[in-house]
Amino acid sequence: MIDRHLFLMGGSPPFGETLGKKFAALSSHKAGNKIAVLFLEREGWLSYMDKYTGPLRQYGAENFCYLPLSQSPSISLLKELESCSGIIIGGGETEKYRSYIADTAAGSSIRKMYEDGIPVAGFSAGALISPEHCIIPPIDTPKKQHLFLKGIALIRDCAISVHFTQWNEEENLKSGIKKINASIGYGIDDAAGIYFINEIPAITEGSIHTYKNA
Repeated sequence: MIDRHLFLMGGSPPFGETLGKKFAALSSHKAGNKIAVLFLEREGWLSYMDKYTGPLRQYGAENFCYLPLSQSPSISLLKELESCSGIIIGGGETEKYRSYIADTAAGSSIRKMYEDGIPVAGFSAGALISPEHCIIPPIDTPKKQHLFLKGIALIRDCAISVHFTQWNEEENLKSGIKKINASIGYGIDDAAGIYFINEIPAITEGSIHTYKNA
């Protein structure tokens, strides 16, 4: 059986040392392998990519490709994505990330690669869209609505909250757990993350807040 590897990060890059080393090792076990960074294109994006890749280079990762997202991913983008040995989903506008991934062929490719053992890491928005249920808090939506949408479904039966302490997300996470009838919820602080093996928490770094559905 092939193990599945998921890294959910509560804030913006970079990786912390523990999870960064683990992700780099899992993504770079063969010479020439490369890590995909999925992002929303905006002015100055290229210089920002070093926040994702810089620490990973220190831990041995060498090759990266930068894949800008859109509502209709091209065949060439999907082929490039599917050739990668690791996937990073960036942070930013969560609703756009969800729309451009969960509702497109990119999401299908990511799910298949994840099932085949390719490690996936999500930062902030990337973490929110990774579960079956993508729960976006009011602070993270233009209309200040609490949204419950379809995610990529890499992990099920849990609710995820990011920027947990900074955004004061305890009540939103608890209500989200009840709304989707999940067994557990994870509140992930900035500069913190959880590494799941086969959807089971294996390593945490930084401050993680866990709530069970009563």
